[in-house]
Amino acid sequence: MKRVYVNEKWCLGCHLCEYYCAFAQTNKKDMAWALKDKKIFPNIRVEDDGAIHFAVSCRHCAEPICVKSCISGALSIVDGVIEIDKDKCIGCFTCILTCPYGAITPAENGQAIQKCELCVRTAEGTPQCAAHCPNAAIVYEDRG
Repeated sequence: MKRVYVNEKWCLGCHLCEYYCAFAQTNKKDMAWALKDKKIFPNIRVEDDGAIHFAVSCRHCAEPICVKSCISGALSIVDGVIEIDKDKCIGCFTCILTCPYGAITPAENGQAIQKCELCVRTAEGTPQCAAHCPNAAIVYEDRG
């Protein structure tokens, strides 16, 4: 199955992946108008430890502890992608506590969670972070 992989050696720390992720969630045509004067809540985030930059996003684990720990059944695996049913999420944040990668965060409204779902709900069908990374530090591929 294809997944998002990050090569921290190539990451510039430009944060474009975050903006394209947030833009993909708006379902609008123009990024400037979609994100103008808005705080963004991307499903991927760039971290910086002082020496390197790297993007953090859901790894869609084969045995995801976040899905097993979800007490409301809001997280499920659909075709290898861990998806969120926001109507079921009760905001207990157990999944946030159990994710070993820190890839799940509180949603904009604070009542639910958000995480990378590989842009499965967008028309492009390709994660926008990988499609628009200027240095190809983020790739979407099957590594077996």
